[in-house]
Amino acid sequence: MFLAVLGPGVIAAIAGNDAGGTATYSVVGASYGYNMLWMLLLVGISLVVIQEMCARMGAVTGKGLSDLIREEFGVRWTLFAMLILLVANVAVTISEFAGIAASLEIFGITRYLSVPVVLAVIWFLMTRGSYRGVERVFIAMCFVYVAYIFSGFMAHPDWGQVIKHTFVPTFEFNMNFIMIAIAMVGTTVTPWMQFYLQSSVVEKGIKIKQYKYQKWDVIIGSILAVIIAFFIIIACAAVLNPRGIVIHSAKEAALALQPVAGGYAAVLFALGLFASSTLGASILPLSSAYAICEAFGWENGISKKISEAPIFFGLYTVLLLVGGGVVLLPRLNLINVMIFSQTTNGILFPFILIFMLLLANNKRLMGEYVNSKFNNFVAGSTALVLIVLTVLLLFTTFTPYH
Repeated sequence: MFLAVLGPGVIAAIAGNDAGGTATYSVVGASYGYNMLWMLLLVGISLVVIQEMCARMGAVTGKGLSDLIREEFGVRWTLFAMLILLVANVAVTISEFAGIAASLEIFGITRYLSVPVVLAVIWFLMTRGSYRGVERVFIAMCFVYVAYIFSGFMAHPDWGQVIKHTFVPTFEFNMNFIMIAIAMVGTTVTPWMQFYLQSSVVEKGIKIKQYKYQKWDVIIGSILAVIIAFFIIIACAAVLNPRGIVIHSAKEAALALQPVAGGYAAVLFALGLFASSTLGASILPLSSAYAICEAFGWENGISKKISEAPIFFGLYTVLLLVGGGVVLLPRLNLINVMIFSQTTNGILFPFILIFMLLLANNKRLMGEYVNSKFNNFVAGSTALVLIVLTVLLLFTTFTPYH
């Protein structure tokens, strides 16, 4: 039964370690060594609680998150959320294709070949496959993330320091450190992950009687996502930080690893970047298409034919083309794109989290499956922290944090 429901939780959590996530974790390790590993434990707890809320709402109500927001809060709030989600997801989709281009350029393949080919493969898979088939491909891609773990071991980290900084907090009161902390939270727990997860649970047909297995899918996915982020950080902390090597992207991290940790470590890191970027480029437009179509009552779902859900597949196609097309523009500043996407996500997510808390505590909707006090405390604290960090972020939106 567990294997039957396995999928939405694992895919949503691990896909969060996308191109922007890999870049952020790489910069964390290169800039601050092992000092920020303790934050992953706290962010991991928030990730488990928030993802579980969404999966539970999907299983109990049989409706996606944007569908519930429209029904409970009205069209105006729904339109507001969808517009910001769309802007944020477009920016992140662009960064995913940038990650695809960067990872394959390490192997000497030009972006003018890699981006169109990968875009076409993604589009064909998503428009011609069933939900079950697409999910299997996504799960298979998640296994490639193991490359990051091998890369971390090959970097030969100081395991004593790793254990120490995993459990002993270190904080620096300077803007660069705070900006990196904001980026870590913003790239690990994102709005699109919640919309995708709940829609996937609904489309897969998971009911409350199967939910105990779905809950483990969410927990395992969140733990795996944190482990992957952990090894990305320690690979860069072990090799780049002691040598004072400054990086601005995941591609730079892979190239910098090569002369010190060996070619295999760099190759594995590049493979991980390609898998994470491709998975992200597949799911980000899907999340947007799900959310917008649910919000306005349009037919949606991977298992449907294009003729049955033309707006759903039309939105997905347009977002793919925009994401891939922008990356092919000459002299594009991809760092600004990533900062913009993370900023928009940071502004949006507290609103979405408040919506989720109100919905998950609504007895009329959830019955006996309303939030526990622990869930409310963790999710509420996360929302409060994100609101405070968002205020700081508004003042430093385009200030380089590397």
